[in-house]
Amino acid sequence: MIPTIFLVILCLGVGSRVLALDPGLDAKWEEWKILYEKSYSLEEEALRRTVWEKNMKMIKLHNGENGLGKNGYTMKMNAFGDMTDEEFEKMLIAFPMKTQKRGKGIWKRALSGLPKFVDWRKEGYVTPVRHQGNCGSCWAFAATGAIEGQMYKKTGKLIPLSVQNLVDCSKPHGNNGCASGEIYRAFRYVLHNGGVEAEATYPYKKKEGPCRYNPKNVAAKIREYVTLPEDEDILMDAVATKGPIAAEMHVYQKSFSFYNEGIYHEPNCSSTDVNHGILVVGYGFEGNETDGNNYWLIKNSWGKSWGMDGYMKIAKDRNNHCGIASYGHYPLV
Repeated sequence: MIPTIFLVILCLGVGSRVLALDPGLDAKWEEWKILYEKSYSLEEEALRRTVWEKNMKMIKLHNGENGLGKNGYTMKMNAFGDMTDEEFEKMLIAFPMKTQKRGKGIWKRALSGLPKFVDWRKEGYVTPVRHQGNCGSCWAFAATGAIEGQMYKKTGKLIPLSVQNLVDCSKPHGNNGCASGEIYRAFRYVLHNGGVEAEATYPYKKKEGPCRYNPKNVAAKIREYVTLPEDEDILMDAVATKGPIAAEMHVYQKSFSFYNEGIYHEPNCSSTDVNHGILVVGYGFEGNETDGNNYWLIKNSWGKSWGMDGYMKIAKDRNNHCGIASYGHYPLV
């Protein structure tokens, strides 16, 4: 294990400086390890500390610039602090998702009658934030989140659904467990499978396993699903009138992984090569309506220590930033 980590760190350009640690950060390092329950061998600790210090410096630089008004959001150290870029990428989809798209014409925009602020958490549509771990199951979290919201809308009951059920069982419909997956394929599985179990009967394991689906334990069914055209106005209409929408976006990991608060805008992210599934649970703006500080409110699957207790505000109405409106989906139940 140690040689592998050492090679990774060499690729990051820290090689001979791997042991040149800053003693001024000793106390913060120990506090961070306790907070996130980190434990290493003697050899590995120096290597992990090097990565952690590199990330600490990046965060400090960003927040210093933010104080001068250069950025619209702040960053913070979190549980990902000791992870290399290669390790972090394992939490993302292994390849850009080639998601099914449909023609435009099925939606008529009604923006003039839509509310200025939407937050479906306040209406009871959204289950608590969870952590996907090292399994690339973001697509399954996004899909279950959208179904949970629609089931609540129909029944008044909010039941956490089984992400593990989708990870283990939707491969015949084109998904690939912890390696990759697409939201619409998850919906297709639920549609043709006759439903999906609840988290209570099929709990999440943060890794793939054999399919253990039991039709006697079905907690939710869908009768169809909708894929939205690539348009932020249409996504706004859907979020306002339908509920939480499952979506895909591009994650530029160096900034996204340590997001803290504020409206996230990353010039380096792509609007086409999406690699992460999220749930859009609302939208709004900061300051005055004319300031242009519009945002989407998204739910992530990286635990509550990330972002705003697991949530992010990402720039809205800025040329489909990070591809947020490229692949929106919701189920009909």
